[in-house]
Amino acid sequence: MNRVGKHRIDTIFVLIIFCIFAVSVLMVLMLGASIYQNMTEISRENQEERTVLSYIRTKIRNNDENWRIYIGEFAGLPALVYDEEFDGRQFRTVIYHYNGWLYELFTEVGLELFPTDGKQIMELGGISFEECGYGMIRVTSGPKSLMIYQRTSAQDAPDSMGEAVTLE
Repeated sequence: MNRVGKHRIDTIFVLIIFCIFAVSVLMVLMLGASIYQNMTEISRENQEERTVLSYIRTKIRNNDENWRIYIGEFAGLPALVYDEEFDGRQFRTVIYHYNGWLYELFTEVGLELFPTDGKQIMELGGISFEECGYGMIRVTSGPKSLMIYQRTSAQDAPDSMGEAVTLE
């Protein structure tokens, strides 16, 4: 009888150890999945910010003739604006943030349009534009900031100014 009781205690002890092990493994897996999900989200956000800043840098570089790029307003929203002329007609491209999206709108100057009329470029938490003098434009998206000066303004910039510099 004593042997049977000891055998039961050994069995219960082994089951308790197994349950503790199984719960520990489950907790480690859940913690690992949570960490992986957070790291993936952070990586995605950083990629979006870099993509947006690269997109805007390319737009500025492709259209920086004769100070055509400036910080303006579109439908009450801060915007990056540049004007162009084709066949004697004035056109305007506006890049702005609206309802969590970065938009681009190409239109003839003088038309009344709404923020939803633009083309959605990508989902984005927020963006800001700031003129910093010497033809420099600061574009900020999340914690990342991009300082760009227009090539046409290079002769007016101090000697210490170089190409576009990304600040974090």
